[in-house]
Amino acid sequence: MPQLRGENVAAYLDFRSRGIFDAGTLSKLNLKILRGIVLQDSKDFTKVWTKSSKSTIFYESGRIYFENYQCCFSSLPSEPQLLYELPKRSKTEKIEDALLCQCPLDKGLPTPSDQKPSLLALTGNNWLYRFSAVTGQQLEKVYLSPHYKFRYLGWDVSQETFYVKSIQNKVTSSARQAGFNQNTLLYLAVFRIFPLQLVGVLEINKSYITKELVIGEQCHSEGGKTVGEAPFGIPVNIHINECPPVLFEVSCFDNGVQIGGHPWHYIFTLPHKKHQGSYRICSLKDNTLAKHGIQDMKCCSLESDWIYFHPDDSGRIIHVGPSTINVLKILSELESDTVFDIVKEFSITAQRDNAASQISVTSSGRTVKRRFHQLDDDPDQETFRMVEYEDELDLLAVVEVTHREDEGKAHVRLHDNNTGALLKRVPLVESWDVTYSHELFFDRDTIVHIEQTKNNNFCCHVYKISRGQADE
Repeated sequence: MPQLRGENVAAYLDFRSRGIFDAGTLSKLNLKILRGIVLQDSKDFTKVWTKSSKSTIFYESGRIYFENYQCCFSSLPSEPQLLYELPKRSKTEKIEDALLCQCPLDKGLPTPSDQKPSLLALTGNNWLYRFSAVTGQQLEKVYLSPHYKFRYLGWDVSQETFYVKSIQNKVTSSARQAGFNQNTLLYLAVFRIFPLQLVGVLEINKSYITKELVIGEQCHSEGGKTVGEAPFGIPVNIHINECPPVLFEVSCFDNGVQIGGHPWHYIFTLPHKKHQGSYRICSLKDNTLAKHGIQDMKCCSLESDWIYFHPDDSGRIIHVGPSTINVLKILSELESDTVFDIVKEFSITAQRDNAASQISVTSSGRTVKRRFHQLDDDPDQETFRMVEYEDELDLLAVVEVTHREDEGKAHVRLHDNNTGALLKRVPLVESWDVTYSHELFFDRDTIVHIEQTKNNNFCCHVYKISRGQADE
């Protein structure tokens, strides 16, 4: 900043308070440069690494996890490198679920380990561990309970509060006939992260008393046993004796409702199978259906279309079909704060050759004209299979798949998030079998493709930006 060399400290602080020449500005500039590099015609995405596994593979924030989170690779280098490998565990100690925790940047924490990212892991024998996400070192462990089986981890408030959920209690038919009634449905253990603190253990019961508990301290009502240590674990300290007030209620198909947008709206499908594929967008304030609030692509396909609020916090909506992607926005009507209209901002369409698709040639050379239309997700046609948003580069990554020579060929299309303009197409080397599950992640200069293969195995493919032939 040569133009500011003569300024004093107060001037620098004033500039920084207004967001001028601060770290955020530098980061935005760097990401803008990286976006330009990624989109250059002379730059290609090249496959640099492939690894298979007999168990599910997970990816999050530049880390690839194998063998039920036992083995972790970093995808940040030019070729993924091993970060750590945890000691072998028995089948009962297998990691059932995990959460990656990013440390807060706006406050100091009690221990140095809290200032670095960590991995929360729930094991099959009811232990909750906190490992360093960089080295795999065990930082903390808490024993949850000897009485009920915990299975799932999830965020209540992202990177602040998380919950551990037990499996659902079910009464067998023989027990029900014998008159045994199980009132408890499941248990929830709620924690704060950084530092790890217990909020409480909640019993979800068909039938509100709270008692404060602290991890590592004695529970006097339970004979002075230590909270969070084996074999005692953490007792239930929150009991609900009456049904809490209902804040929001809607009857929907397959329990599917999404809330988001500006102002708040929700998306749902009416609770009848005949309405499947027809989505309603209503105001959360008064349940009023928005103008053009019924979105229906009328797809004729094996897999239905899907809709969700855009993850870029713009309040927009993404509606994905086999051949069309609509990006919608919520607008208020003129001179009204209660009437809203759903407007199409832009569409992304697949290339289709409908005329040619109606004619086929038999093995004897006879030309046959089809009497029926193809499915919208017909393998011979270019079909959208997945949409990912890269928030730092502000790009939409769309996976298109076409069946060629008895195998699926996939391309990753990079579109501008604001206009929908196609900026780049990236071919994937491996075939894309639509009969198996796939995941794709686009993270800065890296594309990660995780696929399920035959015999219930899994494979991870990593692509990195590299110099194209024009640069050679």
